[in-house]
Amino acid sequence: MAIHESGEDYLETIFILNQKNGSVRSIDIASHMNYSKPSVSRAMSILREAGMISMDDDGSIHLTEKGEQKASGVYERHRILTEFLISLGVSPETAEKDACRIEHDLSEETFDKIKQFKRE
Repeated sequence: MAIHESGEDYLETIFILNQKNGSVRSIDIASHMNYSKPSVSRAMSILREAGMISMDDDGSIHLTEKGEQKASGVYERHRILTEFLISLGVSPETAEKDACRIEHDLSEETFDKIKQFKRE
């Protein structure tokens, strides 16, 4: 099952919140993303069916190995693209928003070249 842009955003949010708080629940995701609890609940169901997350009986959400891999990749793209855009003179706020849009559609080849360019 392919994960679409919104699914990647949810995975990235789970990844970030887990690093920040040590645990994640649907209400945390809804608050962070400013989405309704039913929307988050539906998304968690789709991600669970895709094998990206698991949920404990108490509602704690955990990334599976597959989910962690996808989430960390999306987060890496987001961070590097944000830094790259800021280095070009884009304001941090705009860079953050644009990176969020770009991270989903950028080819691996182009992303690798941006990473190389940033290291030089």
